[in-house]
Amino acid sequence: MDYSLNILGSEWIIIVFVALIVLLGTNRLPEITKKLGRAVGEYNKTKNEIQSQLSGTSANLNITNPMQNERQKLEFMAKSLGIDFTGKTDEDLKKIITSKMSVNDSSKES
Repeated sequence: MDYSLNILGSEWIIIVFVALIVLLGTNRLPEITKKLGRAVGEYNKTKNEIQSQLSGTSANLNITNPMQNERQKLEFMAKSLGIDFTGKTDEDLKKIITSKMSVNDSSKES
């Protein structure tokens, strides 16, 4: 035998709301809903900040085909950061890219 409750979604909301009133009382319910509202607001604010940061960093990267070796990756990164990579060794490029990226990151934080 199947003893499932035949309750729809909106009925569950009412049941949960009544259970919260019984457990917490009517005095603490507004306080808890304010805290919940603040938490949801902080979540949305943080989510929007992260999305804007991610969209800002990936917007200027246009990868058209797979990179075959480390040098191609370094040249691609240098090109996207506006660094002239001709005549530079891999180590030189790594240092320049790292310094350029740390400068960009610190300027975004200010």
